[in-house]
Amino acid sequence: MKIFHLPDLGEGLAEAEIREWYVKVGDEVKVDQPLASMETAKAAVDVPSPYAGKIAELHGKVNDIIKTGAPLVTFDTGEGIVDKGSVVGKLETSEKKWDEGEVIIGSAKASSGNVKAMPAARVLAKQMNVDLSLVTPTGPQGLITPDDVKKFISQQAPTVSLPGETEALHGIRRVMAQAMAQSHLDIVPVTIVDDADITDLPPGTDVTVRILKAMVAAARAEPALNAWFDGKKLERKLWEEVNIGMAVDAPEGLLVPVIKQVEKRSDEELRQLIDKYKKSASDRSIAPADMQGATLMLSNFGTIIGRYATPILLPPMVAILGCGRSRETVMPRQGQMVIGRLLPLSLTVDHRAVTGGEAARFLRAVIQHLQGK
Repeated sequence: MKIFHLPDLGEGLAEAEIREWYVKVGDEVKVDQPLASMETAKAAVDVPSPYAGKIAELHGKVNDIIKTGAPLVTFDTGEGIVDKGSVVGKLETSEKKWDEGEVIIGSAKASSGNVKAMPAARVLAKQMNVDLSLVTPTGPQGLITPDDVKKFISQQAPTVSLPGETEALHGIRRVMAQAMAQSHLDIVPVTIVDDADITDLPPGTDVTVRILKAMVAAARAEPALNAWFDGKKLERKLWEEVNIGMAVDAPEGLLVPVIKQVEKRSDEELRQLIDKYKKSASDRSIAPADMQGATLMLSNFGTIIGRYATPILLPPMVAILGCGRSRETVMPRQGQMVIGRLLPLSLTVDHRAVTGGEAARFLRAVIQHLQGK
């Protein structure tokens, strides 16, 4: 017998959700044959078999959450031994003290340095002032997971019961909920809004492409917003290339494909990539690599409705531009009242890394480019 543990799928997450099993108990499988589709970081990833043999046990059902490093499949390979060395990636334990400080939520005060916990769990515990020695572990090898910390926090607060039937969040919606909660904990957001006068844009202008080009121009004018920020180390990295993550409203939730090196793309290339990512996001065929590496974000919610918003940032990025629904309005021009078209813009930045002046100059550069100035 050999036990295959869920590997690190390269998404930086401590868990994945089973979306579909491709095999069942008793099946004979070959090396690299897909075993299951796992939901990680807003993408479905097929997990291949590391062994050839017969499936002896599946450690989970569809929609179950499997921790990284936990058993996924047991194989009957005819070797008569149990292999516990198939974990891919690293899980930190007490040999490395991630946090030497003391935390005080709970009924006692104790050092959390010698408690076995995943790094993400330690970060969350530190942010929420939780004593890890009071948290019950459920992870592999007795590790405390982020969910264990969240469960402990929820047990310290009054519980709220939802009326009627409820459903658990799965897949993209579950990952989105976790990402938004983490953003709320990590980011110090501030939003600035204004309108761009796009009355004089030539007929047939691809406004989305124009906005992408405007963001590139703004990143050149104010590089501080085309950056990543590490709030723990208080370090930032300014990027020369402009990789824009575009929020796409897919049937199963929000996906963010990334258009790489926008500054080098022609208008035609950008339109092709936009259409490609919309389609692949809709049918869930988008590759995980196509949703990584964003340095700026765009939320074009105005394609549905709405003028202004407070877009949510995803660390380590420090800026996201929201575009509302354009509208015709009466405006003064050279002493006369004319009918023009305005595009509402909402820019959210992480105020830990971006000053108000830098945010204002970035938004001004976006508007000037859209207005052809």
